[in-house]
Parts: sequence; C-alpha cells; structure tokens
Amino acid sequence: MTDDRPQQRTYTGSIDPEKFQKMIAVRAYYKAEKRDFATGHEVDDWLAAERELNKQYFYWFQEEW
Repeated sequence: MTDDRPQQRTYTGSIDPEKFQKMIAVRAYYKAEKRDFATGHEVDDWLAAERELNKQYFYWFQEEW
C-alpha cells in the first residue's frame, strides 16, 4: 500500500545542521514574540519555523536536489 501524502523533506545540504536548528529557534522565537509569548504554541511555532526555512532553502538550492 502506498502513502499518497506529500513527504516533508528537511534540507541541510549546504548548511550545518546545528546552525539550521539555531535558525529555526530564532524564527520560532520571533513567532512567539508576535503573540506576546502566550503559552501553548511552542511546538506550533517550532514546526512553522521549520517548514518556512525548509521551503526557503528548497528554493535557494533546488538545483542540488
């Protein structure tokens, strides 16, 4: 049986994985700041930041895929 859901890729080919994690953390921090650091959205902020950076890096480095 095949899974028809789109696969999420994490691109870290041209950037150090530790640096990439820090970039996600910074972006997630600014998302939390926009909400005045209301609790209960930490994971959502992290996942949204990760998706945004993955998308950004996919377009920057798509010829490397």
